[in-house]
Amino acid sequence: MKVEATTVKEYIDALPEDRQKVIKKIRSVIKKNLPKGFKEVLSYKMIGYVVPLSKYPDGYHCNPKLPVPFINIASQKNFVALYHMGVYANPKIYKWFVDEYPNHAKRKLDMGKSCIRFKKMDDIPYDLIGELMTKFTVDDWIAQYEKNLKK
Repeated sequence: MKVEATTVKEYIDALPEDRQKVIKKIRSVIKKNLPKGFKEVLSYKMIGYVVPLSKYPDGYHCNPKLPVPFINIASQKNFVALYHMGVYANPKIYKWFVDEYPNHAKRKLDMGKSCIRFKKMDDIPYDLIGELMTKFTVDDWIAQYEKNLKK
């Protein structure tokens, strides 16, 4: 599902109503639980949460003019995706999330490296997503990012 937008509001408004509800709810959970310091932006044609350049002026190693990405949410053709770089970058957080997921959802976890896919909109573990958001402060994420970058 390709959405052409230049703002988060435009992105959400361009979605079908059923997907708007889900994206708005995930966004609300993220904003309620994500520690201060991250910034909401439209990033890679998705809603993103990044480390602002004012906090980390070195920027993203792939393109230093861009802020370091942390989380994205997107409505794809067949699913809603939550991209969480911390799950990918930190094995302890990954293990915690994988182990905890069955306690919050009826369906099997569908996950790539950082992409958590939700194909059934009635089985999204919002409480677990909220808890996941609390696992990294902006400083924790910068430290993890730099640690993995130096490998």
